[in-house]
Amino acid sequence: MVNSKRLRVGVIGAGQLARMMTVPAINLAIDLNVLSEAEGSSAALATTVVGDYTKFDVVKEFAKSVDVITFDHEHVPLEILQKLEAKGVSVQPPSKALAFAQNKLHMRRRLSELNLPMPDWAAVKSAAELEEFIANHGGVAILKTPIGGYDGKGVRVVREAAEAADWLKPEALSRFGGELLVEEKVEFVREVAQLSARNPSGDFKAWPLVQTTQSNGVCAEVLAPAPGATPAMLELAVAIASHISEGLGVTGVLAVEMFQTLDGRLLINELAMRPHNSGHLTIEGSVTSQFEQHLRAVLDLPLGDTSLTAEHAIMVNLLGVDDKNNFVEHYGKAMVQHPSVKIHTYGKSARAGRKMGHVTAVGPSEMAIASEVWQAVGVLLKG
Repeated sequence: MVNSKRLRVGVIGAGQLARMMTVPAINLAIDLNVLSEAEGSSAALATTVVGDYTKFDVVKEFAKSVDVITFDHEHVPLEILQKLEAKGVSVQPPSKALAFAQNKLHMRRRLSELNLPMPDWAAVKSAAELEEFIANHGGVAILKTPIGGYDGKGVRVVREAAEAADWLKPEALSRFGGELLVEEKVEFVREVAQLSARNPSGDFKAWPLVQTTQSNGVCAEVLAPAPGATPAMLELAVAIASHISEGLGVTGVLAVEMFQTLDGRLLINELAMRPHNSGHLTIEGSVTSQFEQHLRAVLDLPLGDTSLTAEHAIMVNLLGVDDKNNFVEHYGKAMVQHPSVKIHTYGKSARAGRKMGHVTAVGPSEMAIASEVWQAVGVLLKG
């Protein structure tokens, strides 16, 4: 447990996740310091240092101002975090856990050791190996770069190795760690996500399982709780998250994205060791939001209640439509017509396809809040 008179958390990365940690930090009198890679970032209000997080001296100086280091993203070089830890800096989640978030092949290998459910997968280094996997899995597969992919980037559906010729070139493979990850293309009913949090003392709390809907590889809608989920499925999802948290040594918020198959199985797709898009609805939809919980967890404070504040909650992402509409000009109309929804925008410049914000609603009727929030999104998009 941190014993300083003021609790001080340092966040590396100044995107919307760091931005949304600001309010719970203020409420808990936590000094939130953000290391931003550029001026004018989403979390500008909490930015105390602007610098290159890939430079050890920059991160070392930043660490002197806080009690614990945590993250808005998972891209800080492991060797930098390991050097900090060797100097006694508290890094949460620790480098040993982030290693699995930074490399999908490392993650798959470790989850296999833990006997956790996943799609069939393999590491491939050549066209021949990829062709063999495709042939053994119905003529189609999902190919991923182990390093650097997110929001649909670094992922391809392939039916022959020629479709990945550029990734299989020696210079490309070297950038990806020498291997690619290939997985079976899962026939699934839907995608779900299990959010949880764990502190260094080992306390663990999970939110209700949510259903996620993707559009062009980007999360579009999240529903809580996941409609129609059976008690057995809910119990299994929490057990998977708990097993991963302990087995990988995760602290802070963990998001486990999964496929629900036709026969009711849950297969792990991706992991995120930080607050996650599938948990944004917890700001209004849960007693303790994922952002407050993450701060509690990395400071080794007691974890909060994860119950929903209403029977149902929904979140819809606001994705940029052009280089002009930042949605602010339509606030007034949306607020008048849909006073029960909550609008969040991230202070970003407009760009087509960019995550610009989200809209949330909670209530007793799933259909009613879904209608309300989508209508509000329509007003924000078009006025």
